[in-house]
Amino acid sequence: MAWIPGGRFRRGNDRGASDEQPVREMEVDPFWIDRTEVTNEQFAEFVKATGYVTVAEREPDPAQYPGVPKDKLVPGAAVFRSPKQQPERNDFLSWWEYVPGASWRRPEGPGSAWVGREKHPVVHVCWFDAVKYAEWAGKRLPTEAEWEFAARGGLDGAEFVWGAELMPGGRWQANIWQGDFPMSNRAEDGFQTTAPVGSFPANRFGLHDMAGNVWEWCSDWYRPDYYESCASKNPRGPDSSLDPDEPGVMKKVQRGGSFLCNDSYCGGYRPSSRMKASPDTALAHSGFRCALTAPPPGR
Repeated sequence: MAWIPGGRFRRGNDRGASDEQPVREMEVDPFWIDRTEVTNEQFAEFVKATGYVTVAEREPDPAQYPGVPKDKLVPGAAVFRSPKQQPERNDFLSWWEYVPGASWRRPEGPGSAWVGREKHPVVHVCWFDAVKYAEWAGKRLPTEAEWEFAARGGLDGAEFVWGAELMPGGRWQANIWQGDFPMSNRAEDGFQTTAPVGSFPANRFGLHDMAGNVWEWCSDWYRPDYYESCASKNPRGPDSSLDPDEPGVMKKVQRGGSFLCNDSYCGGYRPSSRMKASPDTALAHSGFRCALTAPPPGR
């Protein structure tokens, strides 16, 4: 883990989405955070030690899906598939397919496996799964404020975690989508899907993949207007969630973007960008890293 010294920073982006505004000066106490996203081999160790079964591997509760035939309620998860023709910009259902049997063990469904991807970030883990892993490891999920402070690495107000330019020196700094999303990924960064953690340069705090690769769960509930009223020191997130697009669905915050992010659709790899998802959602581009409140090195 890396020691994050804490301090003050400007949270948000006045040029970003409405839920990234207004920019507020915040302060966070020192903390520790994983240098990389949790990997498949680390998650496998947790499962072996505890027998834990992820939400994607469990039989869905019929009470939560009224009207859905019981034979359709099978364990699985959503997997990215490039559509056959260019969809409308927000027609995300055209590139997500529910695949029975898909889980962290079988990222693309039956016939796939995490073996050979030991150092890749674990995916198809929902917020509840991430919390259970963190508890087992003696850690916790970072707050949204901690995550952004750590991602910025002292580059207060920078557009990206590495600075002002998307490709300094003509080199990609993160695993994101290059090409016509969602039709074709040129993979100029070397990766079509997830990359082994640490494949790209670390930020100034020594953290890898704080942009791209997989979205990372935070502890906070999601509200688009939270920045307007949150505490200026160690904000822990709102007491409950509100998503105006789906008022009846409670959602948690994800940060950092993923290998599917492209400016034509999603600029999630910016350190101020926020994503929302229900805590039981498991997707092929979602993972996490852990944080810890503990004394500094040498104490």
